[in-house]
Amino acid sequence: MDKQLNNAPCGFLTLSEEGSIVAVNRTLLNILNYEHEQVIGQHIDTILTVSAQLFYQLYFVPLLKLEHSIEEMYMSLNTRDGEEIPVLVNAVVRADHGATMTECVLIPMRKRNEYENELLMAKNAAQEALLAKQKANAELEIALGTLKAKQEELLETNKQNQQFKLNTKRELELARKIQENSLTESIVNDQIQIDAYYKASSELSGDLYGFYQIDATRYGIIILDVMGHGISSAMITMSLHPLFQRQITQGLSPVKVMKELDRHIHSLFQNDEEARHYCTAIYLEIDTARQKIDYVNAGHPPALWQGASGTQNPLYATAPPIGMFEDTVFHSSSLPYTEGGRLLLYTDGVMDPTASCYLFDLLKDHPDLPITDLKEKILTSLNHHKEAHHKSDDECFILVDVK
Repeated sequence: MDKQLNNAPCGFLTLSEEGSIVAVNRTLLNILNYEHEQVIGQHIDTILTVSAQLFYQLYFVPLLKLEHSIEEMYMSLNTRDGEEIPVLVNAVVRADHGATMTECVLIPMRKRNEYENELLMAKNAAQEALLAKQKANAELEIALGTLKAKQEELLETNKQNQQFKLNTKRELELARKIQENSLTESIVNDQIQIDAYYKASSELSGDLYGFYQIDATRYGIIILDVMGHGISSAMITMSLHPLFQRQITQGLSPVKVMKELDRHIHSLFQNDEEARHYCTAIYLEIDTARQKIDYVNAGHPPALWQGASGTQNPLYATAPPIGMFEDTVFHSSSLPYTEGGRLLLYTDGVMDPTASCYLFDLLKDHPDLPITDLKEKILTSLNHHKEAHHKSDDECFILVDVK
């Protein structure tokens, strides 16, 4: 970014087609109290208020796709310190070496004070004019009446905005509680022990998991991660939950479970390709009697099996993410075991698949640590890793001890 644009008297940023921040000028960074490396590569939701995130998904993105440009759209930014900054946004879509980019100009505004100052100045001007020129009382009354109406309109608009923010916050909190209550409880018996950790990066999460005892010796474990964050991703995960819960408890094979989840996501977006989402997922069926694990990994980060001897086997993807391609053929893989072992399943908010597998080393270094203590060590390591890389994503992992 050239020096003149970097220090322009207004904010400037460039977004990828997925909404990730590709470039940002120093002016906007100063307004938001962020450093360059803290926002580059992050989704624009990082700098938007909760209500603005919803507005961005429902109005900004569809209008931009339709018109390829936006003029003077009101949005609210969220500074690093939690301060809300109202801005006017002008945006335009352009092609850059085959990629679609959105360039945005953001102009800070604090209209409320400006309106009130304008009202006061206009009133004083009218009174001065009355004393100086003795203009007609009728005209002055009309002007004052108009000013009063504008002031009342401004106050009513502000009241409605505050109520909207309050209602939105309440609805999101209710949705978050519903989502968390859908998560399964830990399983502990003489065959297996299963425990999990889940934390959303915002009010709602695109991550979800479930584990169920199918019969006396079989257990089904699934973990999913829907593309993106926030309300749209959370709605998709919640629509998948009753479907996979029913299929797993009925004992359907991993291939059949994935086929049904894939069919469901395609049905959600069959008439709207632009809104299509995809979802990575891995489903395992553990049979303790046959001492075998059957699984399908649909584009998800590899789960890790660590045998009793300490040997580690990543369970790599066997198919593309669900919802990505029509008529996807899913294949299952099997992993036999003899003396039990330990499983780790996770989403990319816990361990980026492109990064070093630091959690794999943690499991290897503590093979005999009880699963509850291992969970605490993972959380400590995760917090340290997150601070070092400034990551902000949904966090979810499952630990399984097969006895």
